[in-house]
Amino acid sequence: MGMGHGAWGIGALGMGSNSYILPNLPQPPQSLPHLPPLLHLPHLSTMYLKSIHLRQFRNYTDQKVEFKAAKTILVGNNAQGKSNLLEAVELLATLRSHRLARDRDLVQDGEAIAQISASLERKTGISDLTLTLRRQARRTVALNGEAVRRQMDFLGVLNAVEFSSLDLDLVRGGPEGRRSWLDTLLIQLEPVYAHILQQYNQVLRQRNAFLKHTQDIAFTSQQSEQLAVWDAQLATTGTRVIRRRERALQRLAPIAINWHSSISGSTENLQIKYAPSVPLGENYPQQVQQAFLDKIQQRAVAELRQGTTLVGPHRDEIELIINQTPARQYGSQGQQRTLVLALKLAELQLIEEVVGEPPLLLLDDVLAELDPYRQNQLLDAIQDRFQTLITTTHLGSFDSQWLDSSQILHVKAGEISLTNAIY
Repeated sequence: MGMGHGAWGIGALGMGSNSYILPNLPQPPQSLPHLPPLLHLPHLSTMYLKSIHLRQFRNYTDQKVEFKAAKTILVGNNAQGKSNLLEAVELLATLRSHRLARDRDLVQDGEAIAQISASLERKTGISDLTLTLRRQARRTVALNGEAVRRQMDFLGVLNAVEFSSLDLDLVRGGPEGRRSWLDTLLIQLEPVYAHILQQYNQVLRQRNAFLKHTQDIAFTSQQSEQLAVWDAQLATTGTRVIRRRERALQRLAPIAINWHSSISGSTENLQIKYAPSVPLGENYPQQVQQAFLDKIQQRAVAELRQGTTLVGPHRDEIELIINQTPARQYGSQGQQRTLVLALKLAELQLIEEVVGEPPLLLLDDVLAELDPYRQNQLLDAIQDRFQTLITTTHLGSFDSQWLDSSQILHVKAGEISLTNAIY
């Protein structure tokens, strides 16, 4: 049911056992042209979101929107529901929200369930997606009216890249935000990754609970054996996460560097490095797994004393370096914004290369954060290539050409209407 992504060799991956066929990624090109190749690719048939229907979701009681143009601008004051609509699309694409809300926070006050439904057109035909969120129970998903048991079969039907003002924390913030960004990208490139990440997090929680329970007490031989079992499971599941993260960054980095060079006028040198908590060496499962177990042994005393797991992909870092200096310490906000813009354009391009169709682009109040030069870089790259949903408090950021070719919707207190008003 889920879309197969041939470039990543995902089609044959099964969920029945704990062993996975690992995809072989094509190597990035050795030399990259100065201009981003995205601008020169032939126009592929576009993934197109035809409509979305929100029921009891956030501040929407019952709202249906039909999208009539490649670009839709949602205009309105703050706290009216513009970002909530983009969040709904993001949830359909990734089953995650960058706002990190719990399901019960997404359901309207006084209601038991919320529902997001959408109709999507792709080269393979039209798909109807439904996500049901429950205040007191687990969420469920359906595809073309049929309940989908495995979430990975729902992922990959709709692809989207979200770019919001919160993304500036990708550079300025801590490593957790960068890990979450990479994981969300990977889920779209390879839907089975959602299951792999879930397995790792489950083992991590259980191992942490065991360490907490045995903290500051003398270990019995039985407890040592139990910890060895958790160690092996952590290394096995963690290795799958580490290897996929490393390969995704290998693919993404040259594309992002190319965009960054173009936007900055080749004045800055960007490096993107994966810094896993386990030394990677050669990216082969046996070697990574052994390195993982060795590192656990090295940190065993500290783990037992602190009662928590100190080794694994939950402690990885993605290093963003400009001119040999960590980007978070480097230069102006403008330079950091150039970097985030390059990363987002690279995400768009990589998803398109892997899935064979351009993903949706969700721009949440981001144009106001960019100066006119960077705005133009972004708008030139988008053109009509990607279906784009944009939120803004006023239309002054857009030139007349954009406004003329966009569907403009007014958002007020969870209600959306067509508007011809000028802001």
